[in-house]
Amino acid sequence: MSADLTHVQRMWEDDDASRALGMEALEIAVDRARVRMAVTDAMVNGHDIAHGGFIFTLADSAFALACNSRGALTVAAGADITFVAPARRGDVLVADATQRTAYGRSGITDVTVTRESDGSTIAEFRGRSRSLRSQEHT
Repeated sequence: MSADLTHVQRMWEDDDASRALGMEALEIAVDRARVRMAVTDAMVNGHDIAHGGFIFTLADSAFALACNSRGALTVAAGADITFVAPARRGDVLVADATQRTAYGRSGITDVTVTRESDGSTIAEFRGRSRSLRSQEHT
């Protein structure tokens, strides 16, 4: 039995920010998502490594897919990231998101960002989400 994920797939299709950064959704499932992004020249900082903001954005995009997969309109309430290793120009990064728990209208989702070529962990992200009440959708 597969869940109807039309709503979250539509959300992804409407995500201009992620698309502009070249992100690709590899997997969208209930409580899970995988998103890939290549580190381009425009994403490298003055230390010649990927700017942390772009790595955060990749993780945040995967987080958004996972925490919206149950159907309720859900937004970020906060997030933390720990950078473990540098990513470099040309690296392809993969963000694996798993919603760990949902309680009431709140949830916690963990995202691990790895380098596709060797599986090295680049960053660990923990997002806190909040589902909006129906009157809050507008």
